[in-house]
Amino acid sequence: MTAHIISGKELAKNKREAMKQEVGQLKKTAISPKLVVVLVGDNPASISYIKGKQKGCEEVGIESQLIKLEATASEEELLSIIDQLNEDDTVDGILVQLPLPDHISEQKVIHRIVVEKDVDGFHPMNVGKMLLGEECFISCTPFGILEMVKSINVPIEGKHVVVIGRSNIVGKPVGQLFLNENATVTYTHSRTKDRASITKQADILIVAVGKPNLIGPDEVKEGAIVIDVGVNRLETGKLCGDVRFDEVKEKASYITPVPGGVGPMTITMLLHNTILSAKRRGAK
Repeated sequence: MTAHIISGKELAKNKREAMKQEVGQLKKTAISPKLVVVLVGDNPASISYIKGKQKGCEEVGIESQLIKLEATASEEELLSIIDQLNEDDTVDGILVQLPLPDHISEQKVIHRIVVEKDVDGFHPMNVGKMLLGEECFISCTPFGILEMVKSINVPIEGKHVVVIGRSNIVGKPVGQLFLNENATVTYTHSRTKDRASITKQADILIVAVGKPNLIGPDEVKEGAIVIDVGVNRLETGKLCGDVRFDEVKEKASYITPVPGGVGPMTITMLLHNTILSAKRRGAK
């Protein structure tokens, strides 16, 4: 058995087509969705991610603005810019690109963005609402993963979902999203004893640790759905995931590739959240 590929690239393309129509309709009512990205410093990975976000905005008709600060910019300077954007009624989404330089508190920055413009879904208020299953901005990568699994029309209810990784950005929220869909969820992480005995029970295995080629077929159940969130650059310059794709695809029923898997969907859900924010502004 060779796994079917869940192409995030294809799914993103289809979703963005629909979003383009939606943005066109909003503009007819004089609402023009706008996303502002703030970058501190010049981390090459961050610059690459931002380019992807800008391209996505352009594709669907969202206005995007980039505010660049030097790596030496103070925390006060950044917080002051966030305050201005919070007050600006033309801005629907504020995204501060992480990681930030060591002298700036990520927590303070995330808390400072008003909940209504937190299109990254990182604010504690949005995280709490997601936990309770209330309407909120859902963190983009977990949201994208859920959409990818839903796209293959396999029922999630009652399935055993195993998450490898417990980051606040992916691991913790993605487990909660699947719990909200009535799956049974188990988390594993660096301190888990005999991880393979748990991962081999997974109907849906989500791997989000950022370690190249960590998971091989010996940790995967026959016929499992495998979602690889990791994006790692090898010394050769080649990108790879946390899963040994070529080996695991012979055992899984569905698998996501790297690149072209979760990445395009993360940006697509950011666009979704920005449009949703604009719609809420229009409804006020």
